[in-house]
Amino acid sequence: MLETGKDVKTLLTITMAFILAAMLGCKIKHAQAATGHKHSIAGSTSWNFDKVPVGKLPAGWKVEATNLRGPMETWQVIKDTTAPSGKRVLAMTSPNHTFGGTFNICWTDQVSFLDGELTVRFKAVAGKGDQGGGIMWRVQDKENYYIARYNPLEDNFRFYSVNHGHRRMLADAKIALPAEKWHTMKIVQRGNRFEGYLNGKRLLDGTNNLFKKVGGVGLWTKADSVTSFDDFTVKPLKH
Repeated sequence: MLETGKDVKTLLTITMAFILAAMLGCKIKHAQAATGHKHSIAGSTSWNFDKVPVGKLPAGWKVEATNLRGPMETWQVIKDTTAPSGKRVLAMTSPNHTFGGTFNICWTDQVSFLDGELTVRFKAVAGKGDQGGGIMWRVQDKENYYIARYNPLEDNFRFYSVNHGHRRMLADAKIALPAEKWHTMKIVQRGNRFEGYLNGKRLLDGTNNLFKKVGGVGLWTKADSVTSFDDFTVKPLKH
């Protein structure tokens, strides 16, 4: 029960503080949403790239390469009217080099991933030596990570580990999907067990104990694979 004017004043001050804090929180959330490059819902993080300026990268992402010989490749957000959502996608648009053993990577360490699910939509656009691409996870640095990729030139879907720049195949499945069309890839990781899906069909599974720590996430192509990506979603599993 309030007995003095001082008590009333104190209550009003506290109430105003709560109101201001709520207003500030709303402004911050609105500002984050306005950047358009990332959305977080119930622990998951997704990028649809729709509000990232054309020619730029999403905030917190970086371009690197494994086994680079020659100039760094070009990754950027581009306009694409065929995009599954919106009209912009993230793409490796030019290799800029001619070495067939280079892995072109665009990734972020602003999102930590150990176990859970990763999903992306991808479209193989061009490439004579290689085509397609896929998802990176538990990325320690540009030389150490897991990767799953689809290659329409070889009609195969594969899991690899990349350890100190050396790639080792962990699982392989034959499947023919058309290039220049959008497809969906999903990776499920639980401890040392992984599963790989293309267009909703589980094609790969196995175990590996190489990378046991949390790491970043990203997207990957090889050599001259020009590939576009959209709707990249990361759903970590809470332990």
